[in-house]
Amino acid sequence: MHTVRRASTIVLALTLAAGMAACGDDDDDEGATSSTTEATAPETVEVTAVDYGYEGLPDDPIASGTRLTLTNSSTKELHELVAFLLPEDEERSAEEIAKLPEAELGQLFAGEPATVLLALPDGGDMIPAVGDGSVTEAGRYVVFCAIPVGADPQAYLDAAETSQGPPEVEGGPPHFTQGMYGELTVE
Repeated sequence: MHTVRRASTIVLALTLAAGMAACGDDDDDEGATSSTTEATAPETVEVTAVDYGYEGLPDDPIASGTRLTLTNSSTKELHELVAFLLPEDEERSAEEIAKLPEAELGQLFAGEPATVLLALPDGGDMIPAVGDGSVTEAGRYVVFCAIPVGADPQAYLDAAETSQGPPEVEGGPPHFTQGMYGELTVE
């Protein structure tokens, strides 16, 4: 299991390290959307992270430009929503992908994710680490949480800000090994 955790955290850490520096720059987006009308405003889908899964991931396809938000119902665990666009020829389910060996996970998730959202325990703030939650490219996405089971939330966030690779924090296997994964389709 350590190799699965290592592969998933490598992917996550690389994206977090790049994205954490841009987390606080959300104000510029507000001015850009003020000129759009209510009829053209993108849809928002509210997803809730639970120990260990997601509630509210749509079963039906969603429109390009839909923005995902993440809340956390856990009282102890930090959760995230990492969304990767899968290649068009990828036919495996999210469950099958979650069980891949480290080398295959690394190959499949070699690029940057479409979005990474973190949510603090007890309904705390959502942190957009990569993107703002919007999924804009059509296709099938796999969604997962790679944070180690039992990791201290603040220790994880602190390590992610300063690490050049995976945050080294104490904890168990990644949440996706406990069933925290899903899929969504964007049209």
